[in-house]
Amino acid sequence: MNPRVIEVKYQSPHFLILTFTNREKRRFSYKPYTVFPVYRKLENPVFAEQVYCTNGTVAWDDMTDFDPDTLYLESEAI
Repeated sequence: MNPRVIEVKYQSPHFLILTFTNREKRRFSYKPYTVFPVYRKLENPVFAEQVYCTNGTVAWDDMTDFDPDTLYLESEAI
């Protein structure tokens, strides 16, 4: 099991700065996912900056979140 998210910060455009349970900081781009209908709302920066950390992952509302393993494996160390 990969580390889980404990802190998230929005970074314009299309990036999140994530801190994981192992204290590693990583940068995740959600831009490639905006082609999928559930993530299209993230193109709106007002909506995107409302990101929050919950249950080891990130979310924006009840329908928009990411798998925590995706966040770790698809992000880059900073």
